[in-house]
Amino acid sequence: MNRLFRLTPVLRARKAQEDAARGELIQSRAEVREAQALVKRRQLDLVGADAPSEGSARAMVAALVARQSLAAGVFGAQRMVTDAEELEREKLAALTDAAKRRRAVEMLSERHAAMVKAHDLRTDQANLDELAVTAKARNAASGAAPAGETGGDA
Repeated sequence: MNRLFRLTPVLRARKAQEDAARGELIQSRAEVREAQALVKRRQLDLVGADAPSEGSARAMVAALVARQSLAAGVFGAQRMVTDAEELEREKLAALTDAAKRRRAVEMLSERHAAMVKAHDLRTDQANLDELAVTAKARNAASGAAPAGETGGDA
């Protein structure tokens, strides 16, 4: 029986793919946090830019346009959060898929190891049986009593 698991390189590759997918998920989660922080900053900017209650018409229009621009910035940042969260879900699905593929090869590896162990145990038992049969035959040929058997009553 071949003692080496032939799919070891595949298992290493699957582990590397899973590690890469995990790294991409971590990066994606960082991007979500950055986008959420940007939303908070833009919301604070919008709250801080109150519309003027006094002043010329031009100043009031300019202030309203600036608020609209800030509101558009908040909306854009919220859209970035939504996109980043969608990307995070995709990366999580990719990680899950990579983990399943790795686990499948790992299970084959475990099955192979169990088969090798069972083969070794069978071989050891066959060797022990052969030794026992050979020892019995040798003892019978020399006329000695088998070990553990004595010729008297107790």
